[in-house]
Amino acid sequence: MDQEDRIALFLDYENLALGARDHRGGAAFDFRPIADALAERGRVVVRRAYADWSYFDEDRRMLTRSHVELIEIPQRMGASRKNAADIKMAVDAIELAFERDYISTFVICSGDSDFTPLVHKLRELNKRVIGVGVEGSTSGLLPPACDEFLYYDRLEGVDIPPARGRRARPTTRQAGAEQRPPEPEREVDRRPEGEEPERDVDTLAVLVAQSVAGLQGSANGEVTASRLKRTLLRKDPTFSESDYGFRTFGELLRHLAERNVIELAEGPAKGDPEVSLPEHGDREVAFGLLRGVVADLGSSGNPVALSGLKNQVRRARPDFSEKKLGYRSFLQFCKAAATAGVLDLRWSPEADDYLLTTQT
Repeated sequence: MDQEDRIALFLDYENLALGARDHRGGAAFDFRPIADALAERGRVVVRRAYADWSYFDEDRRMLTRSHVELIEIPQRMGASRKNAADIKMAVDAIELAFERDYISTFVICSGDSDFTPLVHKLRELNKRVIGVGVEGSTSGLLPPACDEFLYYDRLEGVDIPPARGRRARPTTRQAGAEQRPPEPEREVDRRPEGEEPERDVDTLAVLVAQSVAGLQGSANGEVTASRLKRTLLRKDPTFSESDYGFRTFGELLRHLAERNVIELAEGPAKGDPEVSLPEHGDREVAFGLLRGVVADLGSSGNPVALSGLKNQVRRARPDFSEKKLGYRSFLQFCKAAATAGVLDLRWSPEADDYLLTTQT
């Protein structure tokens, strides 16, 4: 654990929440995808969110459950209120950088370019800086200043928003509306947090594959079994392999390896194997599944919108996950299918979405 990154998380909550609402079809902001992404990068030891919480009363409970410290910014008018939150957040981050030498990574959750000088100063102090922002409301100045920048919209567990109603839609969009079920995708991606969670090995396989893919893409070095176990525990502190019928974590990994979910190789220490995703997996089968779903949804010859398509694929095959095939996003998986000639994929400005059609 001593070699793990210690992370301090600072959320400019008004920027994130309003950005999600304005640029994601009115969708509510969800903190959990950010927490999961950071769990793959290290141990989060500080979580603070800054806002005038009288404007976000319903969000308090969500953040409190995730152990985020809520920093109250007294109500002011217009830019004064915004500047007060920005200044307080910047001062606290710099103070923490000097007082807590063990914190190696700072995460600045905002798309505001005003935080660019803070990013520069933290990097000057030999701190790694990760930025997080909503794609449509992030300044072009902020991402290049960071060591890594994560767009909230692209994080695993964040739904593709419904298309904005003010734009004209092709007739296929009406069919696409039937594709979007009311439940969010992330309820399929992760085991629910309720009092009666599903202890389903298929659900666990998706979670493990997602975690391995995230670890492979976010840090240097091999992914060992011990490191994977710590990541799973950060995502869900109640995780235990015994809940799925396995005596040890190694036994669970061997079971998943037999199912071609992961691959195991000799690791740096005895009893701590290296874990990776299969080179190809059942990629051709998954491409065929995608083509079949698109063909069914577009049976009248109309193209099918990407929005909501992943939910439809999972209805046909509940254990589907592009992570198990080595893709970091569903869009990347669809682009690979298009490159392989399985279907056609194009961006439609009129639909404000990607449209898919089967090859004729």
